[in-house]
Amino acid sequence: MTGKLANPAPLGLAGFAFTTWMLSMINAGWFSADGMGLVLSLALAYGGLAQLVAGVLEYPRGNTFGTVAFFSYGAFWVSFALFVHLFGAKAPGAFVAWFLLVWGVFTFYMWIGSLRTNMALQLVFLALWITFVLLALGDFGVAGLGTIGGYVGLITAILAFYTSAAEVLNDVYGRSVLPLGKAVVSDRRNVAAGA
Repeated sequence: MTGKLANPAPLGLAGFAFTTWMLSMINAGWFSADGMGLVLSLALAYGGLAQLVAGVLEYPRGNTFGTVAFFSYGAFWVSFALFVHLFGAKAPGAFVAWFLLVWGVFTFYMWIGSLRTNMALQLVFLALWITFVLLALGDFGVAGLGTIGGYVGLITAILAFYTSAAEVLNDVYGRSVLPLGKAVVSDRRNVAAGA
């Protein structure tokens, strides 16, 4: 293959951002769970599928971080949609809380890995980690934290949309239209596209 490979990260980030925004509006209490059908459709078609595709496309670029992140969060959205649609979200709250908490653990170490990427991506992972922890604590029965998790999820979605837009616009214009910020931990290799 010759020529430059396209950067799949903006696609994955957009799929993640859009789906996260829609679910977070329900979690924050802006809309009722009646809107969950649209969230589930989006979770399968964009949040899940687009991120799975982005993860696969990161592989030939040699980007382990991007491959693991996009494929994992794509699988998260597919599993979420299957759980709610096929099983009617029938599980004890504490069991769902553990599901969210384990995703929080995964997101925490991905955030540590993101410290070698750009600042925008670091903020996405930090906000997502906080979102998972708050939602988990809410499902463990700590009053109000699920709603707060919904609001932090909205912030996470905004950060992901920004990062996606920056990577698209910066590539198209060949210069920094929207800054992504520097890595906290410097390294000679480019861990994630746009770093």
